[in-house]
Amino acid sequence: MTQGLGTQLRHLLDLLDGAVADAYALEGLDWRPRYTPVMRALIASEPRTIGQIAEAAGITQPAATQTVNLMIRDGLVSSTPSPADARQREIRLTPAARALMPKLQACWAATARAAAGLDAELARPLSQTLADAIAALERKPFGQRLAEARTDA
Repeated sequence: MTQGLGTQLRHLLDLLDGAVADAYALEGLDWRPRYTPVMRALIASEPRTIGQIAEAAGITQPAATQTVNLMIRDGLVSSTPSPADARQREIRLTPAARALMPKLQACWAATARAAAGLDAELARPLSQTLADAIAALERKPFGQRLAEARTDA
């Protein structure tokens, strides 16, 4: 049986995230792979709002909100009202998160090397294929493609 696109993507993500999570654990880190884009966004510039984190990290605002809430619970980021707009929250790294940086950066470097090795093994780099797919879906969302496919039947 041929797997559908969604099933393949979930399986690929499980294979990648599971291995990365194991690598963090081997380094003694209690770290979820989903924290990485938020952490990188905050390393680049802080404080940031949830919307700014989502944009910088390339994730949805709901995903950014969920991840930031988990990171607050784990003591990795803090959230304070914005002095400019009380409806906004300013998110900052905590000292605990900063203390993890040397180990995290070593893990991220190893992950980048492993990803480059995977890309080299494929006929076309996975990273480029994913970037192209994301760009195509930003130009024409999958929902629109589904609606068109229903009318073509």
